[in-house]
Amino acid sequence: MKISSRFTVAVHILALVKLEQSQPLTSSWIASSVNTNAVVIRRLVSKLKQANLIETQQGSGGIQLLKPLTDITLLDVYQAVEVVEEGELFQMHEDTNMNCVVGANIQSVLEIVLLRAQDAMEGVLANVTMEDIVSGILQQNG
Repeated sequence: MKISSRFTVAVHILALVKLEQSQPLTSSWIASSVNTNAVVIRRLVSKLKQANLIETQQGSGGIQLLKPLTDITLLDVYQAVEVVEEGELFQMHEDTNMNCVVGANIQSVLEIVLLRAQDAMEGVLANVTMEDIVSGILQQNG
């Protein structure tokens, strides 16, 4: 199982908004860069807009950042597009056999570890900005 690609696609969208300012950024054009359906892009753009990271102009393909890239962390993006509440990143299997020593105790033991793992991941995302991502893209491009 994997975490959905909504997060990485949203980062892709924000990088395009910064780097392709001369392009009319329609959902179709963005979808061609991401290699996905324009409906997926429209849904994510809507979520980014609700999170006050971007603003859009209907029909013109105009998308603008509402904050400098240095003020947008990957955690901001993640929280805008993923619907994962605190402590909910990992789904625990349910209805274990309470007559089994593992089945009776695994959830309470594993839950603590998984909460720490989610906190660690969110801590990493909070320390990386969209400026870091865009700078990395520009370095890779040479």
